[in-house]
Amino acid sequence: MFAIKAEVSDPGAETFGFSEQKTMYGGKHIARGDMIFVFASENEGGPGLLASGIVTSAEASPKKLGIARQTPRVSITIRRTALAKRRLGRGELKIFSDWNDGRPETELNFKFYRQATNKIVGISDEAAAFLRGFF
Repeated sequence: MFAIKAEVSDPGAETFGFSEQKTMYGGKHIARGDMIFVFASENEGGPGLLASGIVTSAEASPKKLGIARQTPRVSITIRRTALAKRRLGRGELKIFSDWNDGRPETELNFKFYRQATNKIVGISDEAAAFLRGFF
């Protein structure tokens, strides 16, 4: 399971495309057919959790020459399957900051908001089950 936090230009779109997104926490392993949760980045005015979907294409971006350390990047296309019915974003997850408590809320806070950059991340089955409750 995966989640992406990125700028979403059209929140009502049936399909989302994201080009050369940073990956962390196993996000570079995303592939066609994977389920994904879409968070519209609050840094760009989004509400947080927006949609769930299925990855319809995933392509790793080639590394740039001459740069020693590079975060892997992936371009993906997502077919939306549902819109979130309840809000979940930085404000709701901020209180979950005991990094070792094992809660899905804490996992999401750590992966998305401890470092505020937009990214694709791998998430646990527990975090995915928690997110499914918002649809």
